[in-house]
Amino acid sequence: QAQLVESGGGLVQAGGSLRLSCAASGRTFSSYAMGWFRQAPGKEREFVAAINWSGGSTYYADSVKGRFTISRDNAKNTVYLQMNSLNPEDTAVYYCAAERAPRPSDYVAARYDYWGQGTQVTVSL
Repeated sequence: QAQLVESGGGLVQAGGSLRLSCAASGRTFSSYAMGWFRQAPGKEREFVAAINWSGGSTYYADSVKGRFTISRDNAKNTVYLQMNSLNPEDTAVYYCAAERAPRPSDYVAARYDYWGQGTQVTVSL
């Protein structure tokens, strides 16, 4: 059974940092593109960042570019999202996702095949 488990969420003040982790198991996720999405209350799930199978190519939403960094450690089957300079607009449930392709085909949630349960990130003023 393929499984993605996120961790690292929490409450942080504006301007602070958090690092999210996504541990994958049950599949050879090292050959898959991985992504992070987020969903705030009353809003649709939106793309945050993605990374290809090797970690050599990364992609970001304009709203997080320059503040967030996605990375992966295939030896540990783990994907990370380093989030810096957080602001209240970043408050959301953050989801890890995997696409059965070596690189992201799109930045749409429907393209992804496996999802984690989500981790809450709350940024206070």
